[in-house]
Amino acid sequence: RRSPRSSSMSAQEPPRPPPAEPPEPDPGGRYEAVVPHWFYCKVTDSRERWVPFSAQDSERLEEAHGAGKDQEDVVVPTSGGRYDVHLKRRQRVAVYWEEEVSEVRRCTWFYKGDKDNKYIPYSESFSEELEEAYMIAVTLDEWKKKLESPSREVIILHNPKLMVHYHPVASSDDWVSTPTEQGRPRTVKRGVENIAVEIPSGEPLQIDHLVFVVHGIGPACDIRFRSIVQCVNDFRNVSLSMLQAHFRKAQEQQQVGRVEFLPVNWHSALHSTGVDVDLERITLPSINRLRHFINDTILDVFFYNSSTYCQTIVDTVASEMNRLHQLFMQRNPLFKGGVSIAGHSLGSLILFDLLTNQKAEPEEDEHSAQGSRTTSSNGGIEEVKEILKQMELSEYCDVFEKEKMDRQALFLCTENNLKEMGIPLGPRMKILHYISSKADTQVCFLHSLCSSHHISSLSHKDPFVNKPNLPLSQVSANYPQLNYKPTIFFAFGSPIGMFLTVRGVKRIDPNYSLPTCKGFFNIFHPFDPVAYRIEPMIVPELEFEPMLLPHHKGRKRMHLELKEGLTRMSVDLKNNLLGSLRVAWQSFTRAPVPALEAASTDAEAEAETGTEKQPDTKPEEPPAAVKEEAPLINVGRLNGGNRIDYVLQEKPIESFNEYLFALQGHLCYWESEDTVLLVLKEIYQTQGITLDQPLQGSQ
Repeated sequence: RRSPRSSSMSAQEPPRPPPAEPPEPDPGGRYEAVVPHWFYCKVTDSRERWVPFSAQDSERLEEAHGAGKDQEDVVVPTSGGRYDVHLKRRQRVAVYWEEEVSEVRRCTWFYKGDKDNKYIPYSESFSEELEEAYMIAVTLDEWKKKLESPSREVIILHNPKLMVHYHPVASSDDWVSTPTEQGRPRTVKRGVENIAVEIPSGEPLQIDHLVFVVHGIGPACDIRFRSIVQCVNDFRNVSLSMLQAHFRKAQEQQQVGRVEFLPVNWHSALHSTGVDVDLERITLPSINRLRHFINDTILDVFFYNSSTYCQTIVDTVASEMNRLHQLFMQRNPLFKGGVSIAGHSLGSLILFDLLTNQKAEPEEDEHSAQGSRTTSSNGGIEEVKEILKQMELSEYCDVFEKEKMDRQALFLCTENNLKEMGIPLGPRMKILHYISSKADTQVCFLHSLCSSHHISSLSHKDPFVNKPNLPLSQVSANYPQLNYKPTIFFAFGSPIGMFLTVRGVKRIDPNYSLPTCKGFFNIFHPFDPVAYRIEPMIVPELEFEPMLLPHHKGRKRMHLELKEGLTRMSVDLKNNLLGSLRVAWQSFTRAPVPALEAASTDAEAEAETGTEKQPDTKPEEPPAAVKEEAPLINVGRLNGGNRIDYVLQEKPIESFNEYLFALQGHLCYWESEDTVLLVLKEIYQTQGITLDQPLQGSQ
């Protein structure tokens, strides 16, 4: 029979080996106060577990508590500044994203739970009672102390090493059997050092760089259906371990602190527009779970190709990144580092579209906005007059001039707009046909994508270029401006190449670079079904492999080396066999000669086959030879002249069946040490900080 608990509490973090028991106090009783540690309650799937704060966070909270600030509404930042603890209310609140408020507790006494044998902290008030009873027992050397919790659970302090929590008494009769007969006793421990719980040391206070991470389709971001916040937490934790492993020298010299990763969520904003209700009305009742999954995830791709919802998505992503940046700078006024952005799956495409529509010099644009608007307007009106002359509609030039209609405005016109301007039906149809035909033949949506100058497929003077708001396959979208210039753009498992191709972009000009971001890395797993390459769109005439990401332990995975070794061996065997056959055939067809001459000709034949073998093996040499030459390939300015496409090494088990691990391949980036290490390497390289030891195969 399970007993009610004194408070709502649950399990702890996974245990570590329990530390040695503290020495038993002398009978004469030297009492030492217990050292408290702060915990917070995390609820997952209606299950509670108590998680310890890091050592430095707990010390900071205890310091504020000791200063008597519990009576004030003092806020203590914890977890690297991502959570605030309101000391008086005992609440832990997320700073940068929405999350349920967690209960916070100053813990000194613990008991073992029923379900998973993890230790659970008592409430602060009851812990004080236990500590007072323990102090009296130690001081007077009087044990067998019995206490009763508010929920009538009985705790007996037998001695300093044996303290037991019993189930509540079943009867109201005082003369019942002893508590030992009321059920299985639970162990009680005093002090966090006596329970099996791992306490992290904490994160470095110095933040060197800030990275915003944008998710892809759906609310779940990995195979375990976790949110973007949880996945980015994993990414951040991996980055901390990679910093300790590969930047130890820089850390010892205090050149390196850490990189902060903050999640950007746009899915909830999109699906709070009421579109889910509209979809629900038209969704068939059969295979309900599958249809709900499609509505909640895959339809995000179609939403992004809709004028209405594309605008919602880009507005949400840009405004959220600007909000997070502003809030981060308010909380970290001494931060002098750069800002980068990363996107997974569809999130990378959203970021790419945003970056291609940024203004290179926003300050100058603001100062000269009025003048440039007037100039472009005058030039645009003249272009509209030329278009009207081509359609033999010159008599309407005055109407368009009166409405200050330039070419961009003309291509945004609808039939209702033209009707309001007083354009008759016939001319109206001509104009609408012209607009639709030109929009359909548009090949490139990126300004200066097909040339080093600002052009579009319509005309070298097309004003769409300065404000490329009409990408092919999308209706007009007004792309917001970011408040900062990103240092590097990282794309994980990205379909950017496929979307550009579908939109009609056949080639990216080698001279093109993102207006405000000079770094671009396209990182993908070899079995990722959503990922596409970028480099072949820049140099379509060459065939070359993507850069192989080195393993974070400094070498290729063993199964890849074995595969390459077997390939190389088969090539050698083939060449040796061909050489042997060639020698045998020559010996059959050649006239008999003295033995010495035969020996010399055999030697010559071997020399010939040796020289012939070299050119045969080099082209067949798998990735290693290609990788050495890869940096010499000119892939344009999109990543500052450096390589763009980087492929991860598959794990041994993944190589057995590509199809089986395809989905895992698309969702593996959050916990991939190789991905994280590349991100850190490129970020710190901008600051002149390198790895302790260059990894084999890295640039």
